[in-house]
Amino acid sequence: MPLPLYLLALAVFAMGTSEFMLAGLLPDIASELGVAVGTAGTLTSAFAIGMIVGAPLVAALARTWPRRSSLFGFVLAFAAAHVVGALTTSFPVLLATRVVAALANAGFLAVALTAAAALVPPGRKGRALAVLLSGTTTATVAGVPGGAVLGTLFGWRATFWTVAALCLPAALGILKGIPTNRLTAEATGGPALRAELAQLTRPRLMLVMLLGALVNAATFASFTFLAPVVTGTAGLDELWISVALVLFGAGSFTGVTVAGRLSDQRPGLVIAAGGPLLLLGWPALALLAHQPVALFALVFVQGALSFALGSTLITRVLYEAGGAPTMAGSYATAALNIGAAAGPLIAAATLGTAVGNLGPLWASGALVAAALLIACPFRTVVEAGPSAEVRQ
Repeated sequence: MPLPLYLLALAVFAMGTSEFMLAGLLPDIASELGVAVGTAGTLTSAFAIGMIVGAPLVAALARTWPRRSSLFGFVLAFAAAHVVGALTTSFPVLLATRVVAALANAGFLAVALTAAAALVPPGRKGRALAVLLSGTTTATVAGVPGGAVLGTLFGWRATFWTVAALCLPAALGILKGIPTNRLTAEATGGPALRAELAQLTRPRLMLVMLLGALVNAATFASFTFLAPVVTGTAGLDELWISVALVLFGAGSFTGVTVAGRLSDQRPGLVIAAGGPLLLLGWPALALLAHQPVALFALVFVQGALSFALGSTLITRVLYEAGGAPTMAGSYATAALNIGAAAGPLIAAATLGTAVGNLGPLWASGALVAAALLIACPFRTVVEAGPSAEVRQ
């Protein structure tokens, strides 16, 4: 894989850390800025909504810009939003910085997904996507727990400063390492924006986007509410939450890496093998969560299966959106973040039921079941190889 892919992954690492880090910082933010914890929780929602809306919007605005300049600008805007967030004493301003950061993140990821696909030969998009998403999975392994430690030792503002600092080497690397001649947008030879948007009327593309969103919703439904399972159901100390998060992140990194080697030529194998195992894993985790050893083992396995299946489906989005060369990344980004926004909302609704803390785990199982039931009649679509990349 070319070096520029790893430079993009570094920026994705910083952005992934920012997206997930608030879970451990909300109480301190709420206390210092004088708002309720529930109100502080809208910072997470604002980021997710900004990602969903921003991916296609910003990608459409930036489609005629040179990709290196776009990526560099998005990283700088993301860093600036975190500097303002670290300095402000106003919750509305902090909320606004999360929206700006989400828009920059969405624009960056949408362009980066398209750029990553352009950096590799045809038929290797899955490998490129695996490298790019390794930034997100590494964030769950190191960035999020590290942010929690920084927040505990030095306050939540230190975490914002650290994320901003991480953006600087990423920006410099993009500026120096991304070749201009290979990553410029098609000025006149590419399809018009209306033609690219028309790709969204293709049932095959909408199907794989829906499946990717459902699997990602299942992933974030349980990941968001993993802490109460560790401390409540398993009865462990709060320090073990970081262990569970690291194990989930390590599993996700493993899943993305393995699936990246299969998702181009053999996506059907990943889905046929990983889908049923993922479906069985969530209820198994709910039933065995009171046993710490089983809990931690299954957290790792579910992280691996979730990201293996999810990244394979998102790779399918890139192939099916081959007729939208500048917008394909935004469609993949939107699918990911619709799931990331919907999953926690669905999971939260289960917390007040009889199953309590285990509700999100059962909700994840139901979401995966829905994805597999939808996918079964359309196996030829989700199992298609690179030959299905463009169908006009």
